[in-house]
Amino acid sequence: MISQWEKSPLYRIAYPRSIAFFGASNNFNRMGSIMLSSLQSGGFEGPIYPVHPKEETVRGLRAYRSVQDLPEVPDLAIIVLPTEIVCDTLEECGKKGIKHAIVVSGGFREMGSEGLERQKRLVYVAKRYGMNILGPNCLGVANLHHKFNPTPIEAEGEAGFVGLASQSGSFITQMFNYLYLHGMGFSTAFSVGNEAVIDIVDCLEYLGACPHTKVITLYLEGISRGREFMKVAREIVPHKPIVALYVGGSETGKKAGLSHTGALSGPDDIYDAVFRQCGIIRARTLVELFDFALALGTLPAPQGNRVVIQTHSGGPGATAADACGRAGLRLPDLSPETVERLRSYLPHTASTSNPVDLTFSKNNQEHFSAIPDIILEDEEVDMLLIYFLSPVVFIRRFLREAGVPKEQMKLAEDAAVQELTKAILDLRRKHAKPIVGYTFRSLQEKMTWEVLKGGIPIYPDAERAARAMAALVRYHRIKSEFHSRHVE
Repeated sequence: MISQWEKSPLYRIAYPRSIAFFGASNNFNRMGSIMLSSLQSGGFEGPIYPVHPKEETVRGLRAYRSVQDLPEVPDLAIIVLPTEIVCDTLEECGKKGIKHAIVVSGGFREMGSEGLERQKRLVYVAKRYGMNILGPNCLGVANLHHKFNPTPIEAEGEAGFVGLASQSGSFITQMFNYLYLHGMGFSTAFSVGNEAVIDIVDCLEYLGACPHTKVITLYLEGISRGREFMKVAREIVPHKPIVALYVGGSETGKKAGLSHTGALSGPDDIYDAVFRQCGIIRARTLVELFDFALALGTLPAPQGNRVVIQTHSGGPGATAADACGRAGLRLPDLSPETVERLRSYLPHTASTSNPVDLTFSKNNQEHFSAIPDIILEDEEVDMLLIYFLSPVVFIRRFLREAGVPKEQMKLAEDAAVQELTKAILDLRRKHAKPIVGYTFRSLQEKMTWEVLKGGIPIYPDAERAARAMAALVRYHRIKSEFHSRHVE
């Protein structure tokens, strides 16, 4: 039985079995050649048919003079050609029977009246042949679950849980590295460009049904089908969070969007109201968009907004407390029973108020296991925010001072890190409460990186962590309200 996901007009665009490629050559300086190179290096497993009027082979692949010469009807055509021949090429694809296309080429609606006429013809061709077209003026799609990435930049990291529908092509290709370094990856990322045929609403429907997508992110410069957008979003939000970054609310953002994709934007407060009515979480920056996605895609639902901060330094603890307060989170006092249980693990200089400031911990195992375990068992605690001063630097020093031979250092260090990582990840499995970290050191430090990859989000500062936790609380309140309305 075919699922709703597989019925989407985007399914064969994201999961093509075979591809006709227009605009690649043996000149690597061409955009088409760069995109074909990415597709090949990503390990796409289906046949690729370059179409070129002169070349016999393109990047090691047999080339064809015309789409009509192809040995089969491909699932998808990728078109990176001069604007003036795009529509003729689409017509030839339609005659061949190709039903899906990505048009990378620009020069359409975003270029004014002449470009608008070209785009009208593109839409006419699509309707005539029943074609689903992504673009024009876009970078298409990246789907690492299918080893399919024809965007200009090769992907880093593995396929992940973040779905993206973007009215900017850059963000689906330039964010691979950023997401990887923050412990995430795309499930599927769409660049919609001018939205001549397929638009942001179609992408939203696809990502809502996609089993690999845990959280949907949107980059918006304007919404053309407002009523349909709100309807689809309301259907998705009770099951999957949506986070949106809208940049058309200011005069400068509106002007940029119009020249970028020809998008028609509206006042900021109107989009605020639309997002609230739909249950969409609004991000104010691109960093915030993915910070929220990390929390929403990895953390369990909190019962409330009560956060306890664990630190072993006063400044980072106070910074986190201030950030939590500004984000609308509460810092409850620990119960007397919890305080009593903690005393046997804490030095006399420690503070058992909130933040819980260890000041010093002789035993890293207690720091990352027994102490947070006790805190999480307190019924007044909904979430735990831990300051990560990576113990690797101390482990390394301890091993050196203990006289561990140089050739055994790495093995001993790795074993200690694995033990501590397991201890904190076990807390995640034991407690159905969100655990979040923040650090001022690199996220790629050994233990921090392992914990991040294990599913506990760690942020580069306390403010980002607090705002992400507040977004988590907000989404689950919205979700609860949606379910309550449905029951009523």
